[in-house]
Amino acid sequence: MAVPRKKVTRSKRGMRRSTDALSAATYVEDKSTGELHRPHHLDLKTGIYKGQQILKPKDDL
Repeated sequence: MAVPRKKVTRSKRGMRRSTDALSAATYVEDKSTGELHRPHHLDLKTGIYKGQQILKPKDDL
């Protein structure tokens, strides 16, 4: 049976568990259209990234 060699302190245990917390995804508002998109990602509706047209705009069906 496996037995730990040393006790894990509350501090070390808390540091390990701190990465398990979930955070909400971050979204930024596009200045020209007002649409929300992820930062540093291409806006799929407009096809614009960093002020440059990368893709053709997505057509609404």
